[in-house]
Amino acid sequence: MHSAAQTGEVTLTPGSEGDVTLTPPGSAVLEVRELTIALPAGGERATAVSKVSFSVHRGEILCLVGESGSGKSVIAQGIMGLLPPALPVTGGAALLEGEDTTRASPERLRQLRAARMSMIFQEPMTALNPVMRCGEQLDEVLVHHTSLSEPERRAKIIATLQEVLLPDPARMFAAYPHQLSGGQRQRIMIAMALVLDPALLIADEPTTALDVTTQAQILKLIADLQARHGTGVLFITHDFGVVAEIAQRVAVLRLGELVELGAKDEVLKRPRHRYTKMLINAVPRLEPHGRAADTDAPVVLETRDLDKTYVDRAWFGKRRNVAAAKRVNLSVRRGQTLGIVGESGSGKSTVARCIVRLIDPSGGEIHLHGEEIARRSHGDLRPLRRRVQIVFQDPYRSLNPRRTVGEAIMEGPLNYGVPRAEALERARRLLALVRMDAGALERYPHQFSGGQRQRICIARALALEPELLIADEAVSALDVSVQAQVLRLLEEIRTEFDLAMLFITHDLRVAAQVCDHVAVMHQGVVVEYGAAEQIFLQPKHEYTRALFAAAPGRDFAFGRA
Repeated sequence: MHSAAQTGEVTLTPGSEGDVTLTPPGSAVLEVRELTIALPAGGERATAVSKVSFSVHRGEILCLVGESGSGKSVIAQGIMGLLPPALPVTGGAALLEGEDTTRASPERLRQLRAARMSMIFQEPMTALNPVMRCGEQLDEVLVHHTSLSEPERRAKIIATLQEVLLPDPARMFAAYPHQLSGGQRQRIMIAMALVLDPALLIADEPTTALDVTTQAQILKLIADLQARHGTGVLFITHDFGVVAEIAQRVAVLRLGELVELGAKDEVLKRPRHRYTKMLINAVPRLEPHGRAADTDAPVVLETRDLDKTYVDRAWFGKRRNVAAAKRVNLSVRRGQTLGIVGESGSGKSTVARCIVRLIDPSGGEIHLHGEEIARRSHGDLRPLRRRVQIVFQDPYRSLNPRRTVGEAIMEGPLNYGVPRAEALERARRLLALVRMDAGALERYPHQFSGGQRQRICIARALALEPELLIADEAVSALDVSVQAQVLRLLEEIRTEFDLAMLFITHDLRVAAQVCDHVAVMHQGVVVEYGAAEQIFLQPKHEYTRALFAAAPGRDFAFGRA
């Protein structure tokens, strides 16, 4: 790839690999020109980013897409001057309204951040200070960048909180981050980023951890604010539904190199580069798979009027009962997958944890192959635990970082009396099943990618040869291509072992690909339950229809090979 600095154009060899053309640089808020960022010596790659060029214009949303490790966030941090010394900028420039931020002094960068360029981070709970009130954190920005008086600053903060559609701005001003929902915390981050009306807003995966309705609200909010303020937005994501929803232009990164750049419809409907085609082909369709389910297969799991109520103990002895699950009735047959979908807080994971007895239900019954387990003591549950296994959302947190992969997979069988040699051989077979080399047995979790760690967790769950496998948001944090691989793997495992699966997700596209039946939960209640085809094609409940309406890019026609 070469650059023409005078025209702002970047081209690739024409043909199946695609063409890249940049808009002339005159109207750009941000111009990234042949940006190169080095990696520490000794790795497989010399650079994290290699000669990447693109521009973001005032009033435009450019989506930067690619898998983990493609360099998306590294580029954003390079623009903001947030890269660690181990990742130096070794070439090119990032021009913010003509000023190269990669060569700016630390003092100048502090002046530019929040005032001329701002960033919304992926996880607001780690980006916000947990011991400062939300209003104080916005006030800190104004104190450092303006000469406004305290009453003027407070008035501006309240107005900004209103602009991002937060309820009761005065209460939000006084609240700590942990007292807000995920969507509200993300709105606080957006308010902090926009309080000084910057020319450039960088949004780094700001909706990845949000459920579909909250995600839709945040996307609409960013688009509305961007249009109102004329801000240029660099939106980083791996979710092509989000790209279809908000982008004007799309830039595709692969292993630190820009492989395709163009208008949204051109890239998503008529992709040229084979990598872009692969990513788009991996996007799950929002339509049921149409697989015929065996209605005569034996019932593996059944819940009857399952309840879980938490007691919220406030100060001064006040108590409040919070019903997380109310009269939940579900059943899963052998060889079938039941999906539980709904927003965060709907009770999905609570039901799963009750079934596994990680928490005790408050009422109702849980039957495993007809055997009631809801009232069993924890001592009596030990023989039953091997029959039900769970794969959690975050594989890094669910694996012990001090134990090798082999030890993690063998732990369960060894605890149930399987000889070590047999447990080791079983671990080897399971790694092969999840398409990983036997050499992984001696390595540690941090030495693998997110998708590989999730495969290890699946192998560990299968080591006890369970009858029921529960996947709790098991693919929600994965790139679209890795997600597709793990979904195919789960489907193969379900078929090979004739497993009953309980699949918990807030991603309707994922649910459509794997589920035979679907239960829709809202505020602890199953509001709709039936065959996946009926739920997806003819939803009856108003809440189910609202979920489908909120799915990003639901009506977009992706160009699939």
